[in-house]
Amino acid sequence: MVIGPRVWVGANSTIVPGVRIGEGAIVAAGSVVTKDVAPNTIVGGVPAKPIREIDA
Repeated sequence: MVIGPRVWVGANSTIVPGVRIGEGAIVAAGSVVTKDVAPNTIVGGVPAKPIREIDA
């Protein structure tokens, strides 16, 4: 698992081994992240899916 800088991870989230979370991403509370997360993206759900991109 690699978590980039400026990443927010909500409470009770699960990130499986081998997943990369890009710089500036946000993981919503209670999410299960099973795939890589692109930089500056908000993800959420079970399994986590992109919700929207953040303007950098």
